[in-house]
Amino acid sequence: MNDERKPMKYQLDKDTWGVPGDFDRLLEEIRDRASEFHDQHYVSDDIVQKFRDLGIYRAFVPKEFGGDERSPVDFLLAIEAISEADGSAGWVASFGVCESYLAGLPIEEVEAIWEDPDAVFAGAMFPLQKAQVDGDHYVLSGRWKWASGCMSADRIGVGILPDEEGALPRMAVMPAEVATFDTGSWDVHGMTGSGSFDVLLDEVRVPISKTFVRGGALTPEGPFFQYPTIAIATQVLAITALGVARHAMNLVLDSAGGRVSPTGAPNLGDREYVQIEMAKAEAKLRASRLFFYSSIEDAWALLVRGDELDSEVRSMLRLSSTHLVRECAEAVRAAYAVSGMEAAYNHNELSRCFRDVHLPTQHAFMGEITYRNAGALLFGRDPYPGYI
Repeated sequence: MNDERKPMKYQLDKDTWGVPGDFDRLLEEIRDRASEFHDQHYVSDDIVQKFRDLGIYRAFVPKEFGGDERSPVDFLLAIEAISEADGSAGWVASFGVCESYLAGLPIEEVEAIWEDPDAVFAGAMFPLQKAQVDGDHYVLSGRWKWASGCMSADRIGVGILPDEEGALPRMAVMPAEVATFDTGSWDVHGMTGSGSFDVLLDEVRVPISKTFVRGGALTPEGPFFQYPTIAIATQVLAITALGVARHAMNLVLDSAGGRVSPTGAPNLGDREYVQIEMAKAEAKLRASRLFFYSSIEDAWALLVRGDELDSEVRSMLRLSSTHLVRECAEAVRAAYAVSGMEAAYNHNELSRCFRDVHLPTQHAFMGEITYRNAGALLFGRDPYPGYI
């Protein structure tokens, strides 16, 4: 992004990630290879390895275990930048937040995982599959959807419902090599490079100690492990839409001067309706970005101070994420609309942005129900279960 377009607040310090210059070099490589990821439907393993080297996957691991103990804002700024280079790459990098899932395991299991703080985790929670109990193990068979980044994962998690009276949904964690991935299953129009393939298991035995109640209490100590797990899981996906939208806007702004009309009409950037639409889109991005990051910053400051988050703070974490995704989709729609027929080709970068930015709008975390729940809390009513 040109310097004059950079917002004044919430800027990424790339030099804190890896060796100075590594982050920019990786972004350039991701931009150059984005079509490769989308054609093969997953981000190549050597790029994921570079995410490991930068510290993406150890971002929230405590320092005593070799991690970096970053703040949510710090991490999300990095995912935003990667997503601007390519949305699917940002989506896969976003699973560096996996510590918020895995921290539901017994503390001894969590610490065993942290023996390799750069390990990659891919989760496929749904659909929940019945798990048979056999002594101190669950026996798992079935198919699970949406295991984003599974091709380079060290561990896989799947959603289960133990075959026991009153059992709650759990996630079972296992080595990735015991699973099979259906690489033909991710046939979608957006974020096609995220490798969100189906996971297949056939009578795989998983110790009960390597499972945890989804949404239950986290076992490690520290501010991050007090942060609402649903909120951070939503935010790391929502932020990909912002990176994609910024890229789409820049594509139009940077190319407008060279867009000559065969009819003799003004260049794209000289047309008043284009100027108006792009100004509205820019306002959507900047305003929703500030709401998003400021909500997170406010919550984090409370947790670092040792305070608990009340329902209003938690609700703003969810509302700002849904708002961000919806506003980003609208901004890209405007950029796409003013760009004419060239943007309609599948190989066009703006076309890819249009497809990618709409994938997060379909995610359950960013559904219309967020507005209902946030509105209920504004009126002092109860939200639906699982919202905050």
